[in-house]
Amino acid sequence: MDDFLRLSASTGRFTYGAPRAFSFGDDGRLLWFLRSTGPTDAFDSLWVLDTATGTETLLADPRELSPEPGVLPVAERRLRERIRLVAAGIGSYALSGDGRSAVFALYGRLYRVRCEGGAEGWDGPEEIPAAGPALDPRPNADGSRTAYVADDALHTHPGGRVSPADGARWGLAEFAAAEELGRDRGHWWSPDGRTLLAARVDESALQRRHFADPAHPELPAEDFAYPEAGGPNAEVQLWVLGEDGARVRLDWDAARYPYVSDAGWESPTEILLTVQDRLQQSVLLLTADPATGRTRELSRTEHPHWVDPLVPGTPARLADGRMLTSADTDGGAARALAVDGKLLTGDGIQVRRVAGVHQGRLLIEAGQRDPSEQQVLLLDPATGELTPLADGPGVHGVHACAGTLLLTSADADGVRRTVRTADGREFVPGDLSAPLPYRVVPVLERVTEHGIPTALVLPRGHVPGRRLPVLMDSYGGPGYQDVSAEPRRWQQRQWWADRGFAVVTVDNRGTPYVSPAFTHAVYRGFSEVTLDDQVAALHALALRHPDLDLGRVGVRGWSYGGYLSAMAVLRRPDVFHAAAAGAAPTDFRQYDTAYTERYLGLPQDHPDVYERDSLVPDAPNLVRPLLLITGLADDNVHPSHTLRLSQALTDAGRPHQLLALPGVTHMTPNGIREKITALELEFFRRELA
Repeated sequence: MDDFLRLSASTGRFTYGAPRAFSFGDDGRLLWFLRSTGPTDAFDSLWVLDTATGTETLLADPRELSPEPGVLPVAERRLRERIRLVAAGIGSYALSGDGRSAVFALYGRLYRVRCEGGAEGWDGPEEIPAAGPALDPRPNADGSRTAYVADDALHTHPGGRVSPADGARWGLAEFAAAEELGRDRGHWWSPDGRTLLAARVDESALQRRHFADPAHPELPAEDFAYPEAGGPNAEVQLWVLGEDGARVRLDWDAARYPYVSDAGWESPTEILLTVQDRLQQSVLLLTADPATGRTRELSRTEHPHWVDPLVPGTPARLADGRMLTSADTDGGAARALAVDGKLLTGDGIQVRRVAGVHQGRLLIEAGQRDPSEQQVLLLDPATGELTPLADGPGVHGVHACAGTLLLTSADADGVRRTVRTADGREFVPGDLSAPLPYRVVPVLERVTEHGIPTALVLPRGHVPGRRLPVLMDSYGGPGYQDVSAEPRRWQQRQWWADRGFAVVTVDNRGTPYVSPAFTHAVYRGFSEVTLDDQVAALHALALRHPDLDLGRVGVRGWSYGGYLSAMAVLRRPDVFHAAAAGAAPTDFRQYDTAYTERYLGLPQDHPDVYERDSLVPDAPNLVRPLLLITGLADDNVHPSHTLRLSQALTDAGRPHQLLALPGVTHMTPNGIREKITALELEFFRRELA
């Protein structure tokens, strides 16, 4: 590897040493976070910043607690894959309701840190006895009890096992919820700290998928339950588990609304839950009585295609009792907020997150200008009036508690964080990450009649008039925005450009944050819209930038981006001349239910849609160089996707290259992605020479 790739690998793509996972506690006095000791340290420790003094305190160092890195419980390893958590050490933590104590898991062992008084009142980490290798600990309101999961059962300490031994998995989110629905937890303490709301997950109807490590044939294969499109889902129930062994099941029409995308306690006497039908065209907000389990509908959102995921921070009750929910404006021009069903925001703003309440107004993250940017705004829930709080160029975010704010701003000059207290003082949490090697200002343009966001990165010092091979580097799928002012995502693209490429990134229709209508354009079909928009955007950019050599166009991508890359050379060899396709879902009939059916419907109802979007039948059409890459431990896009396409290409007599990586997961951590990139560079230099 060259110097940049080596630096990227050793610094976790420039994230090691950067503070993350911020949470306010103790009415805003404490700001908890995770951070490693420096730019090449992968092991995150638990820290706190006292906003009364600005002092940072190290609370728990994973290497002191476990000098030799341990083995993650299988359930935790899979949960980390679901939430894309790559950090080692303390991966996450949870605060008590008063925000004065935290619990975390470390290699299956549980620990608690408490603050008993002022700045000097921190106790050292205390190990919590657990019934077995444990994960996802959650403290109650005052930190006196901790709930956790071990061996698919929900336990508390003190207390013991609280879920029945009925063969189900208790206290964890099922695959569909964690991977696709935005719910990565499965148990919640009541506000009084005495009762638990818990998910019961029955996966017995699901097929089993297997992994075998070909580098270690002596080891047994690993298997897990997987909800394949058109097949059965896990059965999910919610139960209230009381101190005295009482159990109450929440009652809703789970046959019609099987997905639980959100749940939690609103008060000691009310639970709010959001449920969806299988195709996610109807979403219900329910209130539940924890004493009886009876539920009542508060609101219903319907869409003929699908209802977009909830805006984070919704649903929520306002101080006056009214209900804040997500909504779309008429015609699908904007993702909006509504109060008791009445729109509060309009077409000029794309709401992305509700961060809380500040100075009597809602604190929101939203896009008001170009989709690549994000602003922080105050929203008056009575009038809808907007007041900018952080709206300069770039991507701005916020956390808030009791008048204290943590503002994060990201632009071409890097990432900056500032704590601003209610009385006007400011602190900067320490950032020990490596400085970004490049200051990248991509050329951002909206093209075609659809206003497709695009970005162009040229070599530093590029001389106009010098023709450059083009490297298309896009994701292109629902749920992820590539063209953003966040600076870290452009570092590797600048490296590619400096290797002699014009790097083009396109957010085709189907991607988020332009408008709901823009996103919904892929309904009942990924392939045609995705590929047509990529081609149209490339041609539009070439008209504006004549140094783009359309006679030499490569395309690379991972996951949906790998699907796009393989599809590009299989279906449009007149435009694309070589492709590197990583972890590509080559046939969505073998992908998961919640993601695939949201966009394509059920395969038994729409077999033509699934056939059109499958790449396997295109194998005989390959005439361009294709490098297929897969991790053999990928439990998201199973390696069978890549291997089936490779088999079809082999059967059709079509030469191609296959890179199969033993032990590598979908996230390709620990420098694997950089090693793959070095091989891709050799491939494209050879094929686009």
